[in-house]
Formats: sequence, structure tokens, C-alpha cells
Amino acid sequence: MAMSYALANALLDAYLSAVSYSETQMYGSLHTADPGITGANECTGGSYGRQTIEFDSAASGASANTNQEEWTSMPACTISHVGLWDAATVGNFMQGGAITGGSKTVNSGDTVRLAAGDLDVTLT
Repeated sequence: MAMSYALANALLDAYLSAVSYSETQMYGSLHTADPGITGANECTGGSYGRQTIEFDSAASGASANTNQEEWTSMPACTISHVGLWDAATVGNFMQGGAITGGSKTVNSGDTVRLAAGDLDVTLT
């Protein structure tokens, strides 16, 4: 997953300058193209909205979502990437990456499900 400047700066400040950093909640987003480091190309329409995502404790530089995530009443679109934000709306984009296995076509009204353990976040 590509890391945004917001996340990179927060982690560097915490690591190098002993500045406290703590996220209380992360929100997952779906994207129609690469979000880059800004969160571009986020889905819109239908009842789409970012979903609260919980993660397990990190081990070996990685963590994964602990619950199934659902985006209901989606607009018709093709999803190719997922992202993480620090807020349900607006906020700071933290990371994004491509969906394994390629893009997924979604019809209007569909539900997109992400199984527990399928959203892997790594720092290397």
C-alpha cells in the first residue's frame, strides 16, 4: 500500500522526534483507480461511504482487518484499489493499494464485502 505524506510525517515524527502519535480509528475506502498518496479516485454515489475498520495487533511489520467489512447500496463502478483514512469524511488519507486479483465490477445497489483478514497492511 502506498503511504501518504500525512502518515509518513506522523510516523517519522514519532520515531525520530519522540512526538506522540495515535490513531483512534481507521476508515476504509474504495477507489476506481490508483489513489496515489492523496486518496484520489474514491467512489461516489449510491449509499457509498467509508467503513470503520478494526485491525489486529501488528506482527512482523504487518496487520490485517479483524472483521468483515461491507459497503452497501454501491453505485455502478469498477473498483481497483482500497484506501485507509483517519476520518469517515474528509480527513487525511493514510495509505492505499491495489486489489489483489485485479479490478472488480460493481452494479448499482450491490454490496461489496471484504472478509476478515483480507486487508493486509505492511510497513517495510
